Amino acid sequence: MAKRSTLFIRIVEAKNLPIKDITGSSDPYCIVRIDNEAIIRTATIWKTLSPFWGEEYNVHLPPSFHTMSLHVMDEDSLSRDDVIGKVSISKEALTAKPQGLDGWLNLTEIDPDEEVQGEIHLQISLLGDGDIPCKLRCRVLEARDLAKKDRNGASDPFVRVRYNGKSHESAVVKKSCYPRWNESFEFELDETLADSLLSVEVWDWDLVSKNDFLGKVLFNINRLQSAQQEEGWFRLGPDKPKHSQYEGTLGSLRLQLRLRDETVLLSSHYQPLTELLRQSVGTHLNGNRPDLIMLIDETTTSENRQEVANNLVKLFLGQGLIKEFLDVLFKLELEKTTEPNTIFRSNSLASKSMESFLKVAGMQYLHRLLGPIINRIFEEKKYVELDPNKVELKEAGCTGLHRLHTEADVIQQSSSLLQSYLSELLTAILQSASYCPLLLCQAFQQLYHRVQARFPDPEYRKVKFIAVTSFLCLRFISPAIMSPKLFHLRDKHADARTSRTLLLLAKAVQTIGNLDTLVCCSKEPWMVPLQPTIQQGIAQLKDFIIRLVSCHDSEDLGIQTRMSLQCGTMEKEGFLFLHKTKDKCMPMTSPFKKYYVTLSKDTLSYSRTQHSKKRSFISLPKIRAVEKVEEKCFGSANVMQIISGEDFCQQETLYLDCKSVNELNQWLSALRKACSHNTNTMSSYHPGIYKADRWSCCHQKEKTDPGCDKTRHGVTLQEWYDPLDPDLEAQLIYRHLSSVQHIMRDKYYELIKQEDADKPDKDPKVDGVTRLFEILQDLQDTHAAVEEKERLKNKNVFLELQT
Repeated sequence: MAKRSTLFIRIVEAKNLPIKDITGSSDPYCIVRIDNEAIIRTATIWKTLSPFWGEEYNVHLPPSFHTMSLHVMDEDSLSRDDVIGKVSISKEALTAKPQGLDGWLNLTEIDPDEEVQGEIHLQISLLGDGDIPCKLRCRVLEARDLAKKDRNGASDPFVRVRYNGKSHESAVVKKSCYPRWNESFEFELDETLADSLLSVEVWDWDLVSKNDFLGKVLFNINRLQSAQQEEGWFRLGPDKPKHSQYEGTLGSLRLQLRLRDETVLLSSHYQPLTELLRQSVGTHLNGNRPDLIMLIDETTTSENRQEVANNLVKLFLGQGLIKEFLDVLFKLELEKTTEPNTIFRSNSLASKSMESFLKVAGMQYLHRLLGPIINRIFEEKKYVELDPNKVELKEAGCTGLHRLHTEADVIQQSSSLLQSYLSELLTAILQSASYCPLLLCQAFQQLYHRVQARFPDPEYRKVKFIAVTSFLCLRFISPAIMSPKLFHLRDKHADARTSRTLLLLAKAVQTIGNLDTLVCCSKEPWMVPLQPTIQQGIAQLKDFIIRLVSCHDSEDLGIQTRMSLQCGTMEKEGFLFLHKTKDKCMPMTSPFKKYYVTLSKDTLSYSRTQHSKKRSFISLPKIRAVEKVEEKCFGSANVMQIISGEDFCQQETLYLDCKSVNELNQWLSALRKACSHNTNTMSSYHPGIYKADRWSCCHQKEKTDPGCDKTRHGVTLQEWYDPLDPDLEAQLIYRHLSSVQHIMRDKYYELIKQEDADKPDKDPKVDGVTRLFEILQDLQDTHAAVEEKERLKNKNVFLELQT
């Protein structure tokens, strides 16, 4: 059994942002923080006060996280980036809305007294003779992960303890966000005060300016009297919120957030549900009675259809039945389709499942197909425009000395350039038949033949091609061309000029995918210059589809090598700056050297070049922690450390310097997931480095001293190449089926009654849906038992604390 929290984040857009640049605009981007740790950075949208991002993320979090905050920043090239505002949402607010948050949220000013982080280790006890306490003792042990308030990337923290109008202060620990005090303070207990409070405040000491607030914890003394003593790590909270003078003037941000807290049971509990889903695929293909897949299709709504499709696709991929599952959905969709021109154009479960399947199983294929042409467009940054109403001669520049472009010149040159891009793309599509993943070929093959059987008349001979292109071109290739960052083809969004080029190219691909040039030219006549290339592309695309759907399972091993492009391979690679240390202090000069780093299924390896035969290896089972390093250590906020070894005495640390916060978090996430089953992981670590005979973070002098901060093994980003997790997918499907159980039951009886009326002589028989309701009840009882056991466990812990 395991508890898992997954936060879905979609950063849609912002509006009415304030002007931060002298140009009268801003260059906004967003930073997502979980408990003040930056995990996501969006792309920068240049020169706008109403940016659109449309970026989606799934973040796996430990159940103990507290808040999610999103900071909107203005990027500056020559100075530090400006802060525009923030949105902060607590875990309690996310949990209170299981359907998720979707809407506009006002940005608020960032108040230094509210920007607190970290925890403090305290021991609070009541002292006295006999049963009557007369003194209050507060022992301040240590703190961790405090906010950095000074320019040196650290703070100079001290503690101020207040009670009944009196206060004591601890010593100042210089240049540390992980201070250790181990000091005790005593107060005379005043029993006349009702609900008296003990305040423990942490401050950053400054010699010249005002001390900075780092956070505080409050204790109710009357509640403490029942337990006499309380000890543990306590999260620092903000001071009282102040009224902002900028309230409502910093703009607003549109977000979609959804938190899923799941208790994943042992695999044996989900086996009946998984087996029933497996059987339901064959049941529908071989019989006529209402089955489970049909009911799921009938009862999903537009709000949850994409999520249900994702979970079902991953589950059947893991079971090796994805072809059969998609075939069932194709059959159900075609049974309801009467007009061939609208085939698979709706957001049905079949369409959403096929979209999800293409992203999970075909992303590497897409990168190989579109990578070269997308990179060429980004690098050339040519001005392209076909619409006469949008041509800007100043953007086009000059072609020669003292000769300005005319509108006709711009359109002619744009047409030639777009035809060049389109021809290169069509050539790449034709050649991709040789490396398209076998699963994709088989899915398109059965779709092609299903549609051909449903619409066999000669007048509908194009429909089988349109069915394939509606997914391949309209829902996969074309969206990736328009938004390459969302498909991980580029690290940043395109600028305005490149975006227009990509949009025009995507329109041409959509026209080819529709297999009809007349409709496009009637709606957008300025696309006529591309018509010869589009017409040629339609003929080429038909030939490509015929080749694509002609593959067979019995073909030679050459085609089987395409299976290496499927999902679920834990692999990441790229150039990083690297330094390795073992039982020695960090040198004063920068020790990083450039290496090509590769993460495979079993090892992390690195070499000076990509194809070098001389490589160094770290076995993944030996990795004990993968964590960030304090910025002050190397002057970079994007350094991570990999701690490995059989035990603490033989421990080695590998430092990796990444180019950006996104690259840092992608490597952190990939390594943490690859080591998720390691048994020798560390519970604490040092975020600093061992230098000058002490740790830079907590100032401990022994290299073997225990870590001063807790590790964060559970914080990861969900990626398309993640290994499948059948237990989690089964749990998510169970949760959905439980939520629509009553609707499914009503729909089931309706379909049964209709079928019995159509075939009164047919013998009644029990199908999978009846069994489903029994399985859902069993899983519900198991979850209730687990929750009761957890409740009793927490109750016992509380009683032990009281005694």
